[in-house]
Amino acid sequence: MSLTDTDFEESVVWRIGTNEFDVVDGAAWDTHTHPDRHELLWGARGVLTAETEHGHFAIPATQGLWIPAETSHRVIAAAGTSFRCTFIDGDIASPSPRTTAVALPDVMRAVLDRLEAPPYLAAGPRLHAEELVVSLLEPVEASVVDLPLPLDLRTRAIAEALLSDPADDRSIEEWGHHVGASARNLSRLFVAETGLSFSTWRTRARMRRAIEWLSADYTVAHVSRRSGYATPSAFVQAFRREVGRTPGEYAARRDEDSAKSA
Repeated sequence: MSLTDTDFEESVVWRIGTNEFDVVDGAAWDTHTHPDRHELLWGARGVLTAETEHGHFAIPATQGLWIPAETSHRVIAAAGTSFRCTFIDGDIASPSPRTTAVALPDVMRAVLDRLEAPPYLAAGPRLHAEELVVSLLEPVEASVVDLPLPLDLRTRAIAEALLSDPADDRSIEEWGHHVGASARNLSRLFVAETGLSFSTWRTRARMRRAIEWLSADYTVAHVSRRSGYATPSAFVQAFRREVGRTPGEYAARRDEDSAKSA
């Protein structure tokens, strides 16, 4: 008795599978882990970020983000964002033990698409294609801004408000009136809980959001204004101090990684 097409397809073990997401109103996947699966976020259009134990990452269209199995992570997608999420069985060797940005060659994108498209590959070709996908992944440098979040309800409310709108330029005194605490107490709490002064924390919050927007291909002028800087030059100076390169150098490095992918 011969196998039917359905029987044949069911006999093939899929170790790699990709889902596509189109986010209309914004979405967040709360902190979670995948004990037996690696995760690759890629093909992003819009603002896609991931918070992991290894840092906060913005994911541009030219790169992907590799999240090893058992890594705690949270994913946030702004309104209008689309992306792909590829799950890879944990028995396939990881290209990195840590969360890392990766270059995605065009051939790899094509293979991932082929793995999802009928007529589905037979077991042997699929096995080779799945191994090829991971072997092509190349870790690249990512700009990560260390930004510990405060724990006190009052400082946490301020932190979340600033991450939502980094252009908010209220002073620590004005924030104190808003949350019902003295400026002195808030200043002490920020240092005790994050190791950073309020002004330094706010600057880093602005840089974190700026990296997200630059990764989504917004212009420097747009990002500087949205981040709360009066002029692009002031933003460029602040970005270079915190990130170690100018926005232009950040974009150039991203283009280099895009060339690797090509």
